[in-house]
Amino acid sequence: MVFRRFSFYLIGNILLSFSVSLGSIPDTSSRSLFYIISIEAVINPVSAEYIIKSIEEAELDNIDGLIIELDTPGGLMESMRAIVKAELEADIPIIVYVGPSGSRAGSAGVFITLAAHIAVMDNGTNIGAAHPVGIGGSSPDSGSAMWDKITNDAVAQIRSIAEKRNRNADWAEKSVSESASITEIEALELNVIDYISPNIESLLEAIDGDTVMLESRQVVLNTKAAEIVRKEVGFRYKFLLKLSDPNIAYLFMMLGFYGIFFEFSNPGSLVPGILGGIFIILALFSFQTLPINWAGVALILFAIILFILEIKVISYGGLTLGGIVSMVLGSIMLIDSPVPVMKVSLTMIIPVVLFTAAFFLLTMYLYYKAQKKKPAIGKEAQIGEIGIARTDVSKTGKINIHGEIWNAYSDEPISSGESVEVISVNGLKLKIKKKINN
Repeated sequence: MVFRRFSFYLIGNILLSFSVSLGSIPDTSSRSLFYIISIEAVINPVSAEYIIKSIEEAELDNIDGLIIELDTPGGLMESMRAIVKAELEADIPIIVYVGPSGSRAGSAGVFITLAAHIAVMDNGTNIGAAHPVGIGGSSPDSGSAMWDKITNDAVAQIRSIAEKRNRNADWAEKSVSESASITEIEALELNVIDYISPNIESLLEAIDGDTVMLESRQVVLNTKAAEIVRKEVGFRYKFLLKLSDPNIAYLFMMLGFYGIFFEFSNPGSLVPGILGGIFIILALFSFQTLPINWAGVALILFAIILFILEIKVISYGGLTLGGIVSMVLGSIMLIDSPVPVMKVSLTMIIPVVLFTAAFFLLTMYLYYKAQKKKPAIGKEAQIGEIGIARTDVSKTGKINIHGEIWNAYSDEPISSGESVEVISVNGLKLKIKKKINN
């Protein structure tokens, strides 16, 4: 009896211990999953498509949220609007993280950060300077009616975004109208962002338990032990982002011009024409992603025309000098943005201009050299040649030049065996004169 009671007691304790141990095992089925993407580029149609497609993919995969690691100097307003619209309509939480340290959310990046459900910045980052910029970097403070409309539209949009996300709408307006820019500490104090985090792990700990209001529902974030999947940029987007680089676009445009020039100079070469056409098409695609100033394109085309004319017209270098000046000005004006990373670098412009000028100067030199060179074939090649009279020559006769016998005539009598010089060609008959020995 005692043994039976002891057995029941022992079995009960074992079962109790087992049940307690089962309760202590974490429930991994409720673990959250977040995607993370990195944007370290100008905001243009390519980067906008990448962000929007990433949001759509996360929604289709039923992911708990998307983290956008952002570092941008700004970009095109229309591309920014498309990204903001996707953020506001997203059916999953969108977290924008301005990082790592040294990053910035400039211009269009301000709108994208404020539109996120949760905005976070790393230490040593900044946000601001969201004012619209026009041709040549001109400011909307110029007072024109058009600039007032553009500025007021941007102000209304950024206030609307800030108010929807319960952020500081007054500072948001100043970032547009006064080009205000602040550090991450000031941004947190002014309620522009929600947290400061030195890395993704601390970010996840900070936002754990936060409530996010989506368009259709309310979500409580469970991020403390969340799994992070970093979505790498695919080959297609890497390639398109490279094409949207101003320096690459400029280089492709110039290579396209060279190829087309070679094809017209040597019809039937095919390879230069094909490559030139491909480079021109790639450059045109790049121009769609950049704020192009077509006056700059026109100046570059004018420079190419001047270089070509230098080959045909004797200007003693005047046309070449004009072409160099026109190409430098056109290259500087080509990209219509005050943001340095959206402009063609001088380290690209100077070598390209010097190479182009050297190429056409060399072509001009070879052309003139070929023009002055004595013809090697044809009847013109006979002029100036020295031969021997095989017969007496007057109205008619025969001479020997390089082993060939030609019919010849002369205004003066020439005896057989005398040295003669060809002075002109009339059909198949040579006019000659006595060769005067010096």
